[in-house]
Amino acid sequence: MLNAKITKKINDSVYQKPRTIQEISHLIKKSWRTASRYVQQISKEHGTISVRTFRKGTRGALKIAYWNNIERIHSTEFRRHLFEQIRSGKNKADFSPSEIYQYVDEKNKAAKILTDEQYTSKENFEDYMNLLRSAESQVLFFSGNLTWSNMGHHDIKIRSIVEELAEKNIPSKILTRVEIPGLASIKNILAINTRLGKKGIRVRHCFQPLRATIVDNKVAVFKETQDPENYKGDELKEKITIIYYIYDKEWIEWLQKVFWNLYRVSISANKRIKDIEKIKGFTSLS
Repeated sequence: MLNAKITKKINDSVYQKPRTIQEISHLIKKSWRTASRYVQQISKEHGTISVRTFRKGTRGALKIAYWNNIERIHSTEFRRHLFEQIRSGKNKADFSPSEIYQYVDEKNKAAKILTDEQYTSKENFEDYMNLLRSAESQVLFFSGNLTWSNMGHHDIKIRSIVEELAEKNIPSKILTRVEIPGLASIKNILAINTRLGKKGIRVRHCFQPLRATIVDNKVAVFKETQDPENYKGDELKEKITIIYYIYDKEWIEWLQKVFWNLYRVSISANKRIKDIEKIKGFTSLS
């Protein structure tokens, strides 16, 4: 079973230089299959390493684990600038997804504008539901306060789709604010782990400006809401939501690195909730 000691041994080795699964297998004295499973588990749960397969589908296929560090985020000057904006942002108003979208090649992106009625429609709900259900490996969520988990149509809510994924051993990682407002939504999500008897969903407390979902290495979807109340005169006549889709593999990989950089330094939601519930007077609010 993968434990903290083996995780550290693998991380320390891969940090020095990229390693084949065979090398890791010898290092931890486990079979190639077990070593491969451990590496994938570390990648999903900690984001410290990534895996690439060369000559995939051939008898000479080679699986390499490499370090997934912060320096790789700054591969270009504009990405450095974007990352600094995201890291310093606290609320959704502090950063627009269009700042990322503008750099993505035309053939690897799409976007649409929805009215408030269209955003809350059955069609939009089903689009997002199907996007989540297409996950095969992992889903990463940049969230504000998990209001999206209550999004639903009839008796189906998005959090039930997240539970479906967890049942299939497709984990979800969530960055969100953990504070008194919205605490019920967070507890509802965490209750899924209790029902399933496993930690299929991990939530960490983080103030950050993105509202996005990354499904596997396939797509990153951003949401941006614009309200007439924030504009003068007739600059914007009605509330709209812009949905941005990014399919570019390089940009998705960069966004995953941004997620893991924030995730690694954020505290677990369970710890944060315990601290909140110890605050004098909290019980009168619940």
